[in-house]
Amino acid sequence: MKTLTLLRHAKSGWDDPVARDFDRPLNPKGQRAAAMVGRHMKALGLAFERVVASPAMRVVETLDHVGQGYGSDLAPAWDQRIYLASTATLLDVVHGLPDGADHVLLVGHNPGLEELVLLLVPDGGALRDEVEIKFPTATLAEMTFDIAGWEEVKAGSATLVRFVRPRDLDPSLGPDAR
Repeated sequence: MKTLTLLRHAKSGWDDPVARDFDRPLNPKGQRAAAMVGRHMKALGLAFERVVASPAMRVVETLDHVGQGYGSDLAPAWDQRIYLASTATLLDVVHGLPDGADHVLLVGHNPGLEELVLLLVPDGGALRDEVEIKFPTATLAEMTFDIAGWEEVKAGSATLVRFVRPRDLDPSLGPDAR
């Protein structure tokens, strides 16, 4: 059994004048949401043998704030391929995960993360329907696979067991709230 948890970076600051999209930082709401998600992950007892993340500034800052809420550094392995990755590229990253890691956290961007969930989880089910509507910033999606090795992950092979948006934890972190 393998568990893959996806985390989309928290809300970034479009008002910050940066030369590259890659360098966009989190805004204050994103910082709060990331810390809240970290606290929630700790309360759920989530633990990861491997964390793989995009090196984009908004992901780095998301993991810093998640770690503060979680109570420890998640010690990610930075993987440039995850930055604005397609579903196919994300699936390549998953297929390359070490089989000794049964619980993995993958942190990145949309639309790739949302599309990965929709590819891996069969149609039907309320949680999948929620993902299809929207996979907001700082949202967690946790999938399980009845497999021995990550290379066995394929379309329709996952069970979506958790989909947690920041607004589910604190309504002030939802849309239109500042």
